[in-house]
Amino acid sequence: MTMAPLVIKLGGAVLSDLDTLAKLFGAIQQYQKDAQRQIVIVHGGGYLVDELMAKLQFETVKKDGLRVTPFEHINYISGALAGTANKLLQGQAIKLGLTAVGLSLADGGLCQITQLSDDLGAVGEAKAGNAAVLKAILQTNALPIISSIGITAEGQLMNVNADQAAVAVATALDAELALLSDVAGVLDADKQLISQLDQSQVDQLIEQQVITDGMIVKVQAALDAANQLGRAIEVAGWKSPEKLAQLFAGQSIGTRFLPL
Repeated sequence: MTMAPLVIKLGGAVLSDLDTLAKLFGAIQQYQKDAQRQIVIVHGGGYLVDELMAKLQFETVKKDGLRVTPFEHINYISGALAGTANKLLQGQAIKLGLTAVGLSLADGGLCQITQLSDDLGAVGEAKAGNAAVLKAILQTNALPIISSIGITAEGQLMNVNADQAAVAVATALDAELALLSDVAGVLDADKQLISQLDQSQVDQLIEQQVITDGMIVKVQAALDAANQLGRAIEVAGWKSPEKLAQLFAGQSIGTRFLPL
């Protein structure tokens, strides 16, 4: 039985650790040789945007975890994400011999993008669109690397939260989804990795202050993704690339979030 494609959301912070990034792409390359599973990468790059905004002396404002993006800033942010971040990732993949294709959410109508709210400016909401072009690329055994920049039906560039972008891409492909970041998963009060969680367990851990601060945002995003996709979502770390072959083969290496 052919496995469903796997969409990997890669936190932009991995670009600051090129050795680990090389191991990650090496694991993908080896897996592509050994198996037939299709893999897609969706990425952010917030730290690159932060650096650019500081250089341009633009204020960085976030609201409910989302970057407020004035329309006069979107060209710069698109350049950082769909340009610099995307091509740095593509370059590392090519260096290891992978056939990497750099894309955005707009290519081939992959995602339908609308403005999320007037308060956030050029911040978009992504919904699954037409995956025909992406599927054609995957048939060539290439590795698509997709930035979280989208374009509305009116041609307006939009900055999309990378986690939400990955959910939309996974929905379009009917794929499984793994959110890789700089944390291995969710830890319990004894700092041991929790293998799986559902909404009630998460609520209890938040109440007990085991899950706090930024991890609350991450686990709620994972639960939302699991419910939207109707399948379990993996939250794992990119800092242990030696474990990624297990993830590619459908095994859990972090915390698996279960849908309602």
